[in-house]
Amino acid sequence: MEPAELLAILAVAGRLKKTDRHCTILPGRQESVADHSWRISLMAMLLAHEFPEADMNKVTRMCLIHDLGEAFTGDIPSFYKTEADVELEDSVLEAWVKTFPEPERSEWLALYDEMNALQTTEAKIYKALDKLEAVISHDESDISTWLPLEYDLQLQYGKENVAFSPYFQRLKRETDAITEQKIRESGEGENT
Repeated sequence: MEPAELLAILAVAGRLKKTDRHCTILPGRQESVADHSWRISLMAMLLAHEFPEADMNKVTRMCLIHDLGEAFTGDIPSFYKTEADVELEDSVLEAWVKTFPEPERSEWLALYDEMNALQTTEAKIYKALDKLEAVISHDESDISTWLPLEYDLQLQYGKENVAFSPYFQRLKRETDAITEQKIRESGEGENT
């Protein structure tokens, strides 16, 4: 890859550092898409031994690139995102990746196809990590920043994505226990 091509790709990817997600991680600080992508990549690295049958290098690569479409569209919380939003994000992402030199173009397009199909172990692991990290981030945020719908969503989010793995099911139960305790301690969930 020519240096100019690399720099052009990095310029677009760098937008994710300034693209806010819904979650407030500190008073006055929204989580960025880059924050989220970094942490699910770290999770993949930390869990490599839990999934010896999987190519965790591929999972990490999926985690790193999974939200790059949001460099063009911004982040839309899952509870507001429509099918039209998904289609737009996918189409602008695909158009951008098609400008890459080879072999990166083919490699990335193949990764996105695999991720969207959610058929391989690697794609399922990436998707479970994506969902679980969002739950973990919300558990770490001040509950006063939660929307009323998030009290239930927090317990349901990603449930179907962890069903394939006993390890992820255990991790989801652990995060659910943290969520339930947080809601109990705040007294907030009683009025939702």
